[in-house]
Amino acid sequence: MRVATDIGGTFTDLVYVDDQGYVGIAKSNTTPPNFEKGVLDVIDKAGVKTEQLSMFIHGTTVIINTLTERKGAKMGLITTKGFRDILEIARGNRPDLFNVRYKKPVPFVERHLRLEVDERLNYKGEVLSTLKREEIEACVNYFKKEGVEAIAVSYLHSYVNSSHEQETVKIIKELWPEVFVTASNEITKEWREYERTNTAVLNAYVQPTATTYIDKLDKELRAQIEIDQRYIMQSNGGTTKFNNAKEAPINMVESGPVAGIFGAAVLGELIGEKNIIAFDIGGTTAKCSLIEDGEVKVSTDYYIEKDSRHAGYPIKAPVVDIVEIGNGGGSIAWIDNAGSLKVGPQSAGAYPGPVAYGLGGTEPTTTDANLLTGRLSPKNFDYEVDMNNVKDAIQKKIGDHFGITAEEAALGIIRIANSNMLNALKLISIRKGHNPQDFTLLAFGGGGSMHAPALALELGVKKVVVPIASPVFSAWGMLMTDLRHDYIKTYIKRLNELTLVEMDDQWEEIEKHALAHYEDEGMTADQVEFHRFADMRYLGQEHTVKVPVPNGKWKEEDKHSIIAKFHELHEKNYTFKLEDSPTEIVNLHVTAFGKVPKPAIGKVTRTGSVEGAKKEDRNVYYEKQGWVNTPVYDREVLPPNEVVHGPAIVEEKAAVTVIYQGQQLHLDDFGNIIIEMGEK
Repeated sequence: MRVATDIGGTFTDLVYVDDQGYVGIAKSNTTPPNFEKGVLDVIDKAGVKTEQLSMFIHGTTVIINTLTERKGAKMGLITTKGFRDILEIARGNRPDLFNVRYKKPVPFVERHLRLEVDERLNYKGEVLSTLKREEIEACVNYFKKEGVEAIAVSYLHSYVNSSHEQETVKIIKELWPEVFVTASNEITKEWREYERTNTAVLNAYVQPTATTYIDKLDKELRAQIEIDQRYIMQSNGGTTKFNNAKEAPINMVESGPVAGIFGAAVLGELIGEKNIIAFDIGGTTAKCSLIEDGEVKVSTDYYIEKDSRHAGYPIKAPVVDIVEIGNGGGSIAWIDNAGSLKVGPQSAGAYPGPVAYGLGGTEPTTTDANLLTGRLSPKNFDYEVDMNNVKDAIQKKIGDHFGITAEEAALGIIRIANSNMLNALKLISIRKGHNPQDFTLLAFGGGGSMHAPALALELGVKKVVVPIASPVFSAWGMLMTDLRHDYIKTYIKRLNELTLVEMDDQWEEIEKHALAHYEDEGMTADQVEFHRFADMRYLGQEHTVKVPVPNGKWKEEDKHSIIAKFHELHEKNYTFKLEDSPTEIVNLHVTAFGKVPKPAIGKVTRTGSVEGAKKEDRNVYYEKQGWVNTPVYDREVLPPNEVVHGPAIVEEKAAVTVIYQGQQLHLDDFGNIIIEMGEK
């Protein structure tokens, strides 16, 4: 049996799969600050027989929470003389251009703790000024006096030659073995001084928290379960061993959400859907990502806290391309100063939670609105739901302001939440040149199936898929992932001037390093699979396009086909191509997968009828129709390939699917819900 757990802002999810392909799920409340307790709680709640476990995979929001809540280590930075203010200077392309009160992001390291040393390399990696041990010793002594807990080291041009950074780390470890140290070359070998320095700083900033958390989780697991295969989900859609995660915790910044995106790609391949918009609605946030031709898009141009008013903080680590907004089941409905209704980004979380929980929450949430309009049933909550409290909260906080009934106010909350989610879906599709009608919307998370059918009608999406284990699908996705490491190296060369020998040497060097990495993780060469990419641009351009390139030894015709592919992708991304302009490589990118056996997904074999799966008829409040007597079905009893016409509701453990007039659904052979427009 394999088990995966995913810590979210509100709930901790679990999925297990046994050798027969049976999928089991469980949910329990997230337990900050002792997150490992929530993991053990959900394992206990699932009734998993721990002696049968062969693999444990874990996704966590601990890293992103540490960053956003500013609860990391007291930081020190050692950098090249003249560059201590690189974090302060940042970039000039500020987002809020005409705001005279605009403020740049505040660095995670105070200025007096950013120290300089007199070392210097040129852009070729040649030494201009040697590193002096006594300067490092002085830095360490100062940091000790100031109570620094973690140190980042980032020197100019160390992505070409990392010897000075490596020597610095060695000296620090000799003088102060217990301090956490991160060198920028250990995290990224890409250029861009500010981004690389900030990434090293943020990695060191979260390292003590991540190490403490992983060690506590590891200790608790070992006390209860004898299991050697323990993995943690990374932001690139792959997994890594616990020890590796402690070395580079910044690679876990989007640990939980990306597993669902990768799971969507795996499931899409299984059911023959290559173009997918993956859509995850949890208790706190809604997240979406676009999968084209089965490929999950991974980028190192990732930011935290970036929006239309704030520049955010860059992280030069491989992260699945994802759009995230503060709208989920626990999102609070409120009235702004202009008298308009807003939903989110504030969330009621797991405690006190929505009004319906009865744990002291007084602010109406999206969950309360769905409950009052009949989309959710009080019978399916773990708590005793007082519907009068729910109705009063929505009436007093929202309805009275607009002079409308509580039911109308609840429907307004749902419509505003849907509008926010629709904007996120447009950002990932229409705004990037993709027509949503060419994609299937795959909806998961506790609220995904409840909102997706309405969003599909707005977007014009022809098919919605609600996957098996949809409430905990991110955890399911973890069970389908391989070990994965991305190796990205800046290597600026004009492609037509490169010899084949030079190129082959570069690829072989990266792949040799990757193999050594996997051997340390206990894997053999035949279990490792390489995918190569080149980040390319026209000469004189700033930004690049990622181009897939062939494995093995290159031939001369490979160079011509790569250039042709670049022109094609450039036109797709930027609407034009310059076929007569010279092209150059900026980065070499190797994705190395450590292949692990995947659990088989069993087919649904149950028989019966739609009528036999019916639980009840319930009044549901629909837009423009008012209260409609709506049939409610049990997903666990619904037979495959039997059609249900909307309006209708399908309930399952921890999730509800709501379909509208003109839509219809059926279960496919694997138990996924397929929603399509009904026949005209």
